Amino acid sequence: MNQYSLADAMTDKGNFTVPKLSESNMGFGVLGVFLGLLLEVSTHGPHAVPRASWRRQDVDLMEFSEPGIFNYSTLLLSEERDALYVGAREAVFELNKKNVTIKNNKVQWTVEETPMLMCTLKGKSKEKDCLNYIRVLQVVDDDRLYVCGTHAFQPQCDYLNLDDFSLAGQREDGRGKCSFDPSQSFTTVMVDGELYSGTAYNFLGSEPIISRYSPSQSLLRTEYSTSWLNEPSFVFADVIREGRNRADGEDDKIYYFFTEVSVEYEFFGKLLIPRVARVCKGDLGGQRTLQKKWTSFLKAKLVCSMPELNFVFNVVHDVFILKGADWRDTVIYGVFTSQWGNVGLSAVCAYNMTAVEDVFSKGKYMQKATVEQSHTKWVRYNGITPSPRPGACINNLMRQQNISSSLHLPDKTLQFVKDHPLLEDPVLPIGNRPRLITKDVNYTQIVVERVAALDGNIYDVIFTGTDKGVLHKSVLFEGEVHIVEEIQLLKNSEPIKNLLLSPKTQSLYAGSDSGVVQSPTYFCDKYLTCTDCVLARDPYCAWDPHTDVCVNTVNHRERRLIQSLKGDASICPSVAPLSLQDYQRVVVKPGSSAELPCLVQSNMAHLLWKANSSVLTEASRFHLIGENGLLIYSVAPEDQGHYECWSVEWAPAAGKNFSRLLAGYILTLDLPVRRPQQTGHVTTTLGSQETPGTHNAAGNGKTDRVLLTSAHAPPSFTSTVLFTSPPQTDSSLTPPPTNKFQPNQPFSPSSKPSRSGTQDTTTTSYLQQDNTTALLFLFLLFFLLFVAAMVYNCYMQYLPPPCLRLRTALLGNHKSTHQPEYRACEAGLMETTSTTDKIHMTEQPTQNGSQSSHNLRALRDTGYETEPECGNGRIPSHSFGDDSPTTQKPFDVDCESQPIQFADADADL
Repeated sequence: MNQYSLADAMTDKGNFTVPKLSESNMGFGVLGVFLGLLLEVSTHGPHAVPRASWRRQDVDLMEFSEPGIFNYSTLLLSEERDALYVGAREAVFELNKKNVTIKNNKVQWTVEETPMLMCTLKGKSKEKDCLNYIRVLQVVDDDRLYVCGTHAFQPQCDYLNLDDFSLAGQREDGRGKCSFDPSQSFTTVMVDGELYSGTAYNFLGSEPIISRYSPSQSLLRTEYSTSWLNEPSFVFADVIREGRNRADGEDDKIYYFFTEVSVEYEFFGKLLIPRVARVCKGDLGGQRTLQKKWTSFLKAKLVCSMPELNFVFNVVHDVFILKGADWRDTVIYGVFTSQWGNVGLSAVCAYNMTAVEDVFSKGKYMQKATVEQSHTKWVRYNGITPSPRPGACINNLMRQQNISSSLHLPDKTLQFVKDHPLLEDPVLPIGNRPRLITKDVNYTQIVVERVAALDGNIYDVIFTGTDKGVLHKSVLFEGEVHIVEEIQLLKNSEPIKNLLLSPKTQSLYAGSDSGVVQSPTYFCDKYLTCTDCVLARDPYCAWDPHTDVCVNTVNHRERRLIQSLKGDASICPSVAPLSLQDYQRVVVKPGSSAELPCLVQSNMAHLLWKANSSVLTEASRFHLIGENGLLIYSVAPEDQGHYECWSVEWAPAAGKNFSRLLAGYILTLDLPVRRPQQTGHVTTTLGSQETPGTHNAAGNGKTDRVLLTSAHAPPSFTSTVLFTSPPQTDSSLTPPPTNKFQPNQPFSPSSKPSRSGTQDTTTTSYLQQDNTTALLFLFLLFFLLFVAAMVYNCYMQYLPPPCLRLRTALLGNHKSTHQPEYRACEAGLMETTSTTDKIHMTEQPTQNGSQSSHNLRALRDTGYETEPECGNGRIPSHSFGDDSPTTQKPFDVDCESQPIQFADADADL
């Protein structure tokens, strides 16, 4: 069988089929392919960047947590009761949906002593594992919730009465409903009073099942076989209603999403595959075959890949089903990462429900086959498919054949679906590519909302949570995704384990190990100008020209607002430019440094500095363009003049560049005033623009606050920024590019002081510290260290012969008794070399060149050989006699009179 790479195999309909490689090079060959592929993707793969970044202190967030209680990862939203139910460790809370800081009710569910002891005897931690983690919160009816917990690795379930918020005490076995291990992934969904779950059925977690628990029917579950489920990691499950008026009379269906170990592809390790599985709501199991087992269970692979790089995101972390009025309008969104985490990429893929339905209703089956004495692999089934179609739900056509339930299905169909649960055709994403790809981000949760913009179109707004507590908000516009902003939701850098969205309260609820955070779905008030509001491309926000405020479109649709999802800021009303009177005046001492701050909110904007209408670059004289602004070293008279900070942002959807003047400065030097004095002393006086804050900056080095007039603000707007302190950026947020700047602290509308003249906005800054003395001191220090290092290395004989000769000259003949013999050796060596040269000049080469070879060996003699050279096993002959000086080794010294203990005469130093 031919060997070819995994990347080549992935080009066939999104399949990543790996053929059988030979035992010798299978591991190295595939590993090499993946290493190269990971390098290519991580360096050249496409990725998006959030336009704006907000820290926790920049936005209004509400948080709930209680001391001693952790793992607030199970959330249930009740729109009818205006409540948010939270399942935590050994506690269930009822919070106010509009304000999660308000706790309405609480009930505790702890573990008894006997189950705790049994759990510890099994080797589990008493302080962590052997507690009761609430993992299931599902609505049974208007008055009750169904609650399940791990209960010290012995899952139990109970009913929670909402009237008095107490447990009913009707304990039920939770096996198959809730996971044993609190860290193990699982999923549940309640459909018409029946609990559908995907979890492990035993203590070890080695028996995964997809099951249904119903008060009126017996347990229905999957077959215990790797063909059905092979080490799955469940992430989501939900029901898709087919509708009462469907022509074919199809049943409602429940879809499960999970990642499992592949059984159809051979690989040098465990290859993970994202799956979607389907069961029918009306499934009752088989009469003889598949008794109390699913007769409608089928699964297919989800493909989320970059076709241009042949790279597959093969791990699904969360799924959100955006349901429409009709099931055909339903769109499935999922967040994916790669099994190989060092790539650092996350992707969001979207799937049409019609594409999923086509795969399950028309797709080809796969079957086991033994190929070339290898492990069992799966191939396409090309035989005749039984009728009715295996795995199909009961429809009108079957009812016409007197098959009204799964109990009436023929054994041939049931046996086929038992042996062929896997479909060959994959579920391909919309556009055959991801909607969104981000770098150095691991998405963990996703929710999606459809928002109507002012242009009359409806856009999908995607909210994704990361493993570092950051929320990304993106908007889907004409097939492309634009990341509007990112928000640091959690205090600590920890994963967001659950994410819910409430359209009524326009809030997001994020659950983590440390607590629950409520965040609004929009931050329109953070955009202070029309340009920023439009360039944000947020369908929730629009600019109100009457109040000059960026407002929420939901609450202000009656007004005439400005909005462009293309980001075309040219529709904004014109703003009067800054005049020279609005520029800030900065006065510095000659030879000192000057800092000109300039902050921008957008991560996509480039800052452009101009000095006297000339563009500054990094190569400009003594200029450093950093994240805070412009730093000018050793200000000279030629550096005086007007400095302007411009923001240039490209709007790809609009195809335009938008430039704004953010700040302007007038830099002047505070030259000393020479007064005529007889003694010749020079007296320096402060300029007339000096303020009390100047004395503070010069005297004690405190940070001086100055007023920065924003070019993009109305003429009456000034804002306060720190003159010298750098912006504090959260490490979890997206770092700005080197040529882009991130705001230190976004401006707030409440911080708009009125401008009463140029004197209020004029700042005199004295940076009187002269760095010449410090630089000279550092230079001398390093020079002394260098000289000391040279002397030490020379003394320790680590340096070349010139230094050794210098060392000998400095130290003198420390051991004079040894010097004559060594000098005699050197003289003998020089005499031998001279004699050899003379012989070479007079000796004629032989025909075969043996004599020349001998002479060359003599020339290359290093003097360290202690035995005569032997060639081809023969004793060498001496051509010049025994008394010839060349027969003596260069270091053959008479050591009887003076024994040599060391090769170096100064070894004892």
